[in-house]
Amino acid sequence: MTSDLRERVEQTLRQELLPGLGEGMDIEVVDVSNGVVQVRFPAACTHCPGSILTIVTLLEDELRKKIPEVEVLEVVA
Repeated sequence: MTSDLRERVEQTLRQELLPGLGEGMDIEVVDVSNGVVQVRFPAACTHCPGSILTIVTLLEDELRKKIPEVEVLEVVA
């Protein structure tokens, strides 16, 4: 079940959400368990924490709408 959820999260991010954020935007799904999706942004994005917070909030809201099992989107180093 967890691997299926992870696949759905990755597919939703890559095919539906990231393209709307602009070209070159990338995110790595690190783990999905117990309603928590852990992601990592490429090093190029780490210099802009305000922008990352805005993006994470947007992605979390959209993921929760599309995949009800998702409760929290968490950025890890």
